[in-house]
Amino acid sequence: MSIDVNNESGTEVDERAILDIARYALTRMRIHPLSELSVIVIDEDAMEQLHIQWMDLPGPTDVMSFPMDELRPPAKDEEEPPQGLLGDIVLCPEVAKKQGEEAPTQHSMDEELQLLTVHGVLHLLGYDHEEPDEKAEMFGLQAAIVDGWRAERGMTGPSPAPTVS
Repeated sequence: MSIDVNNESGTEVDERAILDIARYALTRMRIHPLSELSVIVIDEDAMEQLHIQWMDLPGPTDVMSFPMDELRPPAKDEEEPPQGLLGDIVLCPEVAKKQGEEAPTQHSMDEELQLLTVHGVLHLLGYDHEEPDEKAEMFGLQAAIVDGWRAERGMTGPSPAPTVS
């Protein structure tokens, strides 16, 4: 799997963890191992510009996803996963830091960025959270992926609470 992480934010982030959790999420979702993903970390001003341009909403947001080939996980275990360009996930560490501090289970900016990376991957794969049943499915899957990744690394304690983007 080709995953590029490009930090243009000026904020130090754990790029290795972002890369690792993105790879874990894509593997768990059975995405073709030759698929490509780009993760870009930007500052609040740049995120605000994207948020206005693409969502027509003011202010910066935590994560945005820009799908390319609209890849989806295979419906059946025996199905061959399609290969292609997943697209871009854009993260904002400044917003992530605030959300981590304000969450019911306070957590670090890097933990929030890991959660947001999985959130972004799921959006690229067609998941959404507009309707209650969609939200339950997406956030349940998000929690399972984050918890599985953390367990493999021997991380203990509560996982970050789901983020609404």
